[in-house]
Amino acid sequence: MSLVKIALLQMTACGNDQDANLSKGETFCRRAKEMGADIVLFPEMWNIGYTFYDSSQPNAREIWRARAISQHDDFVTHFKALAKELKMAIALTYLESWDGAPQDSVSLIDRHGEIAMTYAKVHTCDFDKEAALTPGDDFYVCNLDTGKGEVRIGAMICYDREFPESARILMLKGAELILTPNACELGDNRIGQFRARAFENMVGVAMTNYAAPQQNGHSISFNAVAFDENGNAQNMLIIEAGEGEGVYIAEFDMDKIRAYRERETWGNAFRKPRRYALLTSLEVEHPFIRANARR
Repeated sequence: MSLVKIALLQMTACGNDQDANLSKGETFCRRAKEMGADIVLFPEMWNIGYTFYDSSQPNAREIWRARAISQHDDFVTHFKALAKELKMAIALTYLESWDGAPQDSVSLIDRHGEIAMTYAKVHTCDFDKEAALTPGDDFYVCNLDTGKGEVRIGAMICYDREFPESARILMLKGAELILTPNACELGDNRIGQFRARAFENMVGVAMTNYAAPQQNGHSISFNAVAFDENGNAQNMLIIEAGEGEGVYIAEFDMDKIRAYRERETWGNAFRKPRRYALLTSLEVEHPFIRANARR
């Protein structure tokens, strides 16, 4: 099916000004379309620029929660219409209204303007301000019509990528490409960790971060293909941005990825799941006990 092009929209947000973020997001989407993108990926919680609240201020948490939106609000429906107009999929991130505390969500809008999948961040950073969020309850994969053929797409948000189980479950559910909205500093260790997710699961991965000075940029993509047909190691890096704003195109050759997944040994080829029962245990032992951890 040839190349699938994912545009990493590395931007700084306009604070929690949703109208300004909508306008800026649309401008970057249109630029991505001109560059041939099939899918665009926003950084985490774009509608309010990954902002939270100052607990020392009166009613701050209630004001922040009131900024959460649903899939039927104008911010989301605007991008649904834009996806249909541009015939391009848009992975849109936002603070989603929920029963109780809101969720940190991404909706993958297909090129027909319909939501193919909505997923909420499972591993919320409960040691920090994200304790104010409701964690997601599962990982999802959908078939995305790119116009060139269908691709199996999954998603994991920011801290989710730091747990190998997230990408592993997505692979087991059939993901070929994983989209990762991000909102934290990306250095060598986190980037190496992200590369490992691609390698161990034989999936392509694409991550969009906020540009400097909001974060440090370095939006990045890695290929699923680590070795060629003759066993020679391949550079898995597709693209790594600098710190500034921009649209960065990551090209994934789905034919090569699928051939690689057919012949190689990682992913689910030689796993021994009957030996992994401890992975689902709810018990936590020293030194990992944390009073604020939610299971």
